[in-house]
Amino acid sequence: MLYHFLYPLHTAFSGFNVFRYITFRSIGGAVTAFLVVLFLGPLFIRTMRYFQIGQVVRDDGPETHLSKQGVPTMGGVLILAAITSGTVLWARLDNSLVWMGLFVTLFYGGIGAIDDYRKIKKKNSKGLSAKGKLILQVCGAAVVGAFILLHPGFDGHLSLPFFKNFQPDLGWFYIIFAIIVIVGSSNAVNLTDGLDGLAAGPIVVTAAVYLVFSYLAGHVVLADYLQLPYVAGSGELAIFCGTIFGACLGFMWFNAYPAQMFMGDVGSLALGGALGSIAIIIKQEFLLAIVGGIFVMEALSVIMQVGYFKMTHGKRIFLMAPFHHHFEKKGWHESKVVVRFWIVSIILGLFALATLKLR
Repeated sequence: MLYHFLYPLHTAFSGFNVFRYITFRSIGGAVTAFLVVLFLGPLFIRTMRYFQIGQVVRDDGPETHLSKQGVPTMGGVLILAAITSGTVLWARLDNSLVWMGLFVTLFYGGIGAIDDYRKIKKKNSKGLSAKGKLILQVCGAAVVGAFILLHPGFDGHLSLPFFKNFQPDLGWFYIIFAIIVIVGSSNAVNLTDGLDGLAAGPIVVTAAVYLVFSYLAGHVVLADYLQLPYVAGSGELAIFCGTIFGACLGFMWFNAYPAQMFMGDVGSLALGGALGSIAIIIKQEFLLAIVGGIFVMEALSVIMQVGYFKMTHGKRIFLMAPFHHHFEKKGWHESKVVVRFWIVSIILGLFALATLKLR
């Protein structure tokens, strides 16, 4: 919005020329989203407490989590408000890629909100049925896949790190691939959101990495030099990534141990869906498995645990899944698990950036 209102004034006052630069507007979006969460956070927490909208803790979870019962939840609503306001304020509103990213974020946030509401209403940890949630997620992701194939300049080719000359064309099957990436990313982040600050930290790292890749993918000269797929207009997604970065950074102010609020499914499903959609739009789908390695590990731990449990009639690989609970059961303090997962996430983020020169 600011671009459309203020940049045209650069002919009269050269200072407004700064709104032309994506880098400046990405910083503006990040700071705006951060401040929205930071200043509205205390009011949000008081409001959730007043209406008794608190966390419902699963009965079979670690005993140390029983103290989290009743802590204000659905903080994802605040995150989504910050992302939306920051994006609308700083991004170009004539860019369809930005609107697609916002669509997925808010659509998946709506799914999470329904899920959270049912949990709170029923006073248990069961919200939407797994089948119902999956159907809605697939529908939202299918829109992105169809949009990619029908949008001018896009196709079904995949971009693989380390294999610059290998770009298989999936054709219309790319829609199915997009569904797998977005739905998988959404649910992986949701599974990771189990400890104070655990999901928000890796999301901040992932958003920062994709901010860089979005900017590069939208710059025809840099994309060609670094042998990245050029996606016209994707540079504006750097601003969208910046708002995710800023909003989650602000959320961590209140979500750090001991958490004053949780993001709930409205936040985790939305943020996972947002990261998946960005990866699809800028043609860096497999990079998400690298920078989002924490999310992949958490999801795989659940799949392995459930599969092994069924095959062996009751035996387990981990003391408890998702993976972060395994370390809690081994005696690690919650803060130690979270910080060490953050460290791993930062290392993975640096490795993902290193792939720019490993092509």
